Amino acid sequence: MSYVLGIDGGGSKTICVLMDDLRQVLSRGEAGPSNYQSIDIEATLQSIQSAIHNAVEAAIITNSVNIDAICLGLAGVGRAADIEVVKGLIQKLQNNKYLPITWALQPANIVIFNDALIALVGGIGQPVGIVVAVGTGSIVFGRNHEGHTKRVGGWGYILGDESSAYKIAIAGMNAALKSYDGREISTSLIEGFKQHLDLESIEDLIEVVYRRELGVKQIAALAPVVDFAAASGDIVANLIIDDAVKELVKATSTVMDAIFSADSVLEVVTTGSVWRGRCKIHERFTASLVKKFPNVKVIFPRYEPAYGAGLLALQTTQN
Repeated sequence: MSYVLGIDGGGSKTICVLMDDLRQVLSRGEAGPSNYQSIDIEATLQSIQSAIHNAVEAAIITNSVNIDAICLGLAGVGRAADIEVVKGLIQKLQNNKYLPITWALQPANIVIFNDALIALVGGIGQPVGIVVAVGTGSIVFGRNHEGHTKRVGGWGYILGDESSAYKIAIAGMNAALKSYDGREISTSLIEGFKQHLDLESIEDLIEVVYRRELGVKQIAALAPVVDFAAASGDIVANLIIDDAVKELVKATSTVMDAIFSADSVLEVVTTGSVWRGRCKIHERFTASLVKKFPNVKVIFPRYEPAYGAGLLALQTTQN
């Protein structure tokens, strides 16, 4: 029996799945963050090792676990230099005598990708289609049958991340303050942010945002205030959501035009916290995109990204 490891490494946690050659997940392990762009390389290695160890320890296998392939899908890995760093980590993994596995890796069976590709493969169940990931940040990524890929966005909260929870929250606070000034029409966002943050006045946003030095994730966590207001019928909040939808449709259309034909039959998988909002942003996006591309089907993920990494690892053993 052949076994492979699929690893999804992000900024908050690392997930590893142990799979057999029948595409079955035998076990799953979790550990801490493994985005080496935001934590040091040794901490990244420790998280990956722990996730692998936890997955293998959880497997009910009587014989030795012989790993024939491994795929790591890591946040922040997009350049050739990043891939070389991760290859060094894999070498260290193979030299770790304390992991309860036997390595049988060939160079062709070691694959390293960014987290967008494994989200695509896991979400759809195959390596063809488009993923629209919208959480704290945002990115659209596609891959066609020829293996050509196209990425749009993913430039971070300063340079990009349009339609992300962060940008929705920022737009909401900006609109609330404009309304308070009299530069914008009346909006329930003022009361929404006051209640959510327990403020006496919306002017206290200055203290919250600047003096407390809220991080990106903390600001992104305020996006539900805009979502709730939009779902309640607030005009200003709905304009913010409409703008987010337009940006996401534009980004997805750019990927479509780059690597697919206009009449292609394919699936677009939507992942991330923003899609779970009450304001029907998913339905709005779907209706707008399908109107433009009638043969596209918009879905929620079928499987998790780590499973997508496992499928990509397994693919290397079957070529």
